Amino acid sequence: MKKNEPAASLRRRRQALLRQLPPLKAILRGSLIERYKRCGKPGCKCADGPGHGPKYYLSASYPGLRPRMDYVPQEAHAQTAEFVANYHRAREILEAISEINRELLRRREAL
Repeated sequence: MKKNEPAASLRRRRQALLRQLPPLKAILRGSLIERYKRCGKPGCKCADGPGHGPKYYLSASYPGLRPRMDYVPQEAHAQTAEFVANYHRAREILEAISEINRELLRRREAL
């Protein structure tokens, strides 16, 4: 953020950021984890290889609780990955908007 950027310019950037927000119904908080598992059956190909998989899990942490892992079926992987990416993008955009609002407040400008 430029120190001498006019308030009107800050407000225009804020509006542009708002237009970049992903649809809120398409947001999923967490991380997508790829895992491979061994079944333990003698003679199974997984004993010498990376294991069965990939299998995907959504991991989400909550304050005071252990992280929660939910299985993501293969057919839901692409959409889940998109929703998780949307969440991270929305957080970045919200932080940028917050910085603009903080600068306007610091300057005693109308928010």
